[in-house]
Amino acid sequence: MSRSGAASSTGREGLVRGVTIVAIAGAVVLGAVVLLRAWPLINVVETGRTPEYPDLQPRMYRAEVSQVFDAALHAVDRMPRWTILVYQPESGEIKAEARSLVFRFVDDVVIRVTSQGASTVVSVRSASRIGRGDFGQNARNIRAFLQELDRQVERALSHA
Repeated sequence: MSRSGAASSTGREGLVRGVTIVAIAGAVVLGAVVLLRAWPLINVVETGRTPEYPDLQPRMYRAEVSQVFDAALHAVDRMPRWTILVYQPESGEIKAEARSLVFRFVDDVVIRVTSQGASTVVSVRSASRIGRGDFGQNARNIRAFLQELDRQVERALSHA
């Protein structure tokens, strides 16, 4: 009797373990589906050109192009895991790459600083090198950069 009781107990433990594993796997799949639906399935975001992110618009500053360009360089320098690849003051373009924290995916970032009347305009494009969807990373790249750029421009203008 004790032998069949032990076998029965082991069978129940196995069943409970199996049900638990299935439940965890189902939760992981459901979580992945929810995450995939939370962000649009795109891998390129550009200020003023990506309808999925209407809040991401080019920045306009009442400052000289050279001041804003320098502030943009300083902003990129202060971004964690960002590297400047090339910058061209004469064309107002900065090319950088941003690496994600966990998987170290690389996004290509292009920043353009141009004159528009009495203002200087900064537009930003961030594009994933791989994959069809970025889980919102390119939009986060742009938001973080623009936030830092605002700080750097304010700092430059307060010292001018």
